[in-house]
Amino acid sequence: MTSFPAQARRVRDSTLTPAWRLSALRECTLHFAPYGFRATWHHLVVNARIPRRLDADPQALIRAVDELDTARQLMMRHVTAYAAQRQQEKATGRRVPAETLRWYSWGFSGLAYCPNPELHPHEPLVVVVQRLIDAHRSGAADPDRCLVCGTERRPSRACPTCGVHPGGPAARADSGQRARQAEQWQRIWSRDIVD
Repeated sequence: MTSFPAQARRVRDSTLTPAWRLSALRECTLHFAPYGFRATWHHLVVNARIPRRLDADPQALIRAVDELDTARQLMMRHVTAYAAQRQQEKATGRRVPAETLRWYSWGFSGLAYCPNPELHPHEPLVVVVQRLIDAHRSGAADPDRCLVCGTERRPSRACPTCGVHPGGPAARADSGQRARQAEQWQRIWSRDIVD
């Protein structure tokens, strides 16, 4: 697997076939998937209006990778600042982080994990990522409210409005939900969801 920037360049390269560019977008989404891979893919397909026939609108792939890249750059600035902070803490002898951010350990796949690929925030990714960073840094995590949209929800359940699960990628669907999601995924992957 190559890096996100290398794959993003391939998505933007108009000399490549649309199928190759779509494959590169998939690789980008594997590197950075704030809602989990499937929900992030659905978000990109819907927001960028990626058609089933890629020749109909090749610019859709660029719209998708631009949205993903903007959110990733925001997250990378935060990651770089956190790494510098940890380096200073270690230099002073502190081996245990001053702040323990559970969501930070989820990496770039699941910051706002949505177990249902068709139920996720509809705002641009950069807005959602910024909102999450702000909420976690301020310590405003209320177990009865969704960090993304503020909707009241039951603890340990996905938000009924935006689908974000507070448990992150560890949240798993039951077997009945998995069967329904397998059918959903076939439509999402083949882009049958875009008019």
